[in-house]
Amino acid sequence: MTEEQEIKTEGKKLNFKIFDMWDISEIKVEDPGLRGIINLEPKLILKSEGRNVVKHGQTRVNIVERLMNKIALTGHRGKKHKIEVGRATGKYSRNMKIVIEALQAVEKKTGKNPVEVLVRAIEKISPRDETTIIEYGGARYPQAVDVSPIRRVNLALRNLVHGASDKSFGKKKKLSQSLADEIILAYEENGESSALKKKKEAEAQADSAR
Repeated sequence: MTEEQEIKTEGKKLNFKIFDMWDISEIKVEDPGLRGIINLEPKLILKSEGRNVVKHGQTRVNIVERLMNKIALTGHRGKKHKIEVGRATGKYSRNMKIVIEALQAVEKKTGKNPVEVLVRAIEKISPRDETTIIEYGGARYPQAVDVSPIRRVNLALRNLVHGASDKSFGKKKKLSQSLADEIILAYEENGESSALKKKKEAEAQADSAR
């Protein structure tokens, strides 16, 4: 590198493509409520260590890695755990391979940056309202409540993974292919998206409980 090139690069922040494939430095979160929650910090390898025990620790983890973490929990349904997809385990390399294959498929089908497609899909399927149960006078009533930004993203990621898992379970279709299809359907706001259906269902229940 010449002295002139060093002067040009001095003071500039060098950005990495995640896995040396996709540049996420220019992606912007359009939903104002999720701007501080969806982490898009450019890193070459998305692998954090330890549990997020600090306050808002999940916001320090890149959104692609958070999606990968949900892959290991495809069998969780409420308080129960059902073993549904043996290919998805707690192994980082195996789960991240599923996510990378899904993002590659999204890029091939849409011709766009797959991480940006994922972010737009999350914005469109994250519910804003849900219901909780309150007890008053010995009776239990459903009550509509606003969803916190962190929970909105967690619900969106969980619904994406659950929808993909259900569509690939017991079929020849790979989990990565189902995940790619689910991301694209959510991005296009297609009615066949399982995550979009769950969002509309949650918000409809909240409207009826107001």
